Amino acid sequence: MSGPLFRGSITALITPFTEDGVDEAAFQKFVEWQIDEGTQALVPCGTTGESPTLTHAEHKRVVDLCVEAAAGRVPVIAGTGSNSTAEAIDFTRSAKESGADAALVVTPYYNKPSQEGLYLHYKAIHDAVELPIIIYNIPGRSVIDMTVETMARLSELPRIIGVKDASNDLTRPINTRLACGEDFCQLSGEDGTILPFLGGGGHGCISVTSNVAPRLCRELHDAWSAGGFKSALAVNDRLMPLHRALFCETSPAPVKYGAELLGQGHHRVRLPLAPATERARGMVKDAMIHAGLLNG
Repeated sequence: MSGPLFRGSITALITPFTEDGVDEAAFQKFVEWQIDEGTQALVPCGTTGESPTLTHAEHKRVVDLCVEAAAGRVPVIAGTGSNSTAEAIDFTRSAKESGADAALVVTPYYNKPSQEGLYLHYKAIHDAVELPIIIYNIPGRSVIDMTVETMARLSELPRIIGVKDASNDLTRPINTRLACGEDFCQLSGEDGTILPFLGGGGHGCISVTSNVAPRLCRELHDAWSAGGFKSALAVNDRLMPLHRALFCETSPAPVKYGAELLGQGHHRVRLPLAPATERARGMVKDAMIHAGLLNG
């Protein structure tokens, strides 16, 4: 490999819903807008896409819709994780058949596997499907935390190509780079820490905020890549209140409300999530005004 496979601003896509199912037209319209605004890759069916409440048929259909709408203009990294290894293999195989460019595979939640169990889980998916795999390490949601040592073992497999790190540990990108090498793709899963993550050797961000601020998020990464730290910091200062507001209640309720304010889908979420409260809506709107996304 001559460098990390993915870089820059990558959106963890929301999934718009009707009362009866996935709003397919709104979703593909949203994908088109994301590409027009400069997003560099797309992630359907992640946490932000409410994958735990999608049926298996809906999950596979959303990946199909994303690949179709992207039409090869930007990569599609399909969320295919599960706490069942067989189910994760099925989702990953389906993503490959759909034409996705890579799979984002979350660490198995609830089961609490050991580090050896994590290794064997990812190796089984790797061996079953010829598709690049990004490990999604998010201890806050899955309870377990993959160690750098386990990640280094997995990085020796040819199709384990990177990590989405949502540990909020800013020593991780440094230690992961030292253990896994410069080519191992490191993507932050925490919008609020993106600048220090990049400074530690990270390559990009799989972002919630870029659902509503795709152009600004791209500008931050472009400024960083060009060596313009002050410019990147200035953009980050505009975005920071929005990073906070979008997690003032359980995601993705706040970000779906923000997208609705921009004419992108409906704020509807699926149970057991609840729509954003009036307090949260006010915080999101104020932060979007601060960022220059809405008029005051």
